[in-house]
Amino acid sequence: MCNMTLEEPCGDNATERMDSVEKALEEVLTAALPQGCITVGVYEAAKSLNADPDNVVLCLLATDEEDVKDVALQIHFTLIQAFCCENDINILRVNNMRRLAEILEGVKPGGEPMDLHCILVTTPESSAWNDPALSKLNRFCRDSRGLEQWVPVINLPER
Repeated sequence: MCNMTLEEPCGDNATERMDSVEKALEEVLTAALPQGCITVGVYEAAKSLNADPDNVVLCLLATDEEDVKDVALQIHFTLIQAFCCENDINILRVNNMRRLAEILEGVKPGGEPMDLHCILVTTPESSAWNDPALSKLNRFCRDSRGLEQWVPVINLPER
């Protein structure tokens, strides 16, 4: 059964679109990582947003099921979302932190796991970033806001 409004696509087209967005997210993260354009961690993201918000092109807020009950984390998310909205930074909620860790090779030097709850993608210092996958994510965020989904959710599939 499919619940939908007139504005919301449903069925195969919606599934294909989400698959395309999930793939675009993976492409953006994979391309940004070797360029040093990824900031990982709630505290590190807040520092980066404060220092240079114009350099941030995408904010990911990631959770797993157990994180929904973490009040402190939800407060951090609310503050980050507000800041991003004020500064016209696209935001996505991402489920499946294990998959994010795989994409981002989720371990700091020394073997310590990274805090993947907040991830910022920034523009490379050398030039403006003109990436079709990033454009697709930006379009998805803009379209979602048009449907009053201010922070769309992406469910990354297992590999």
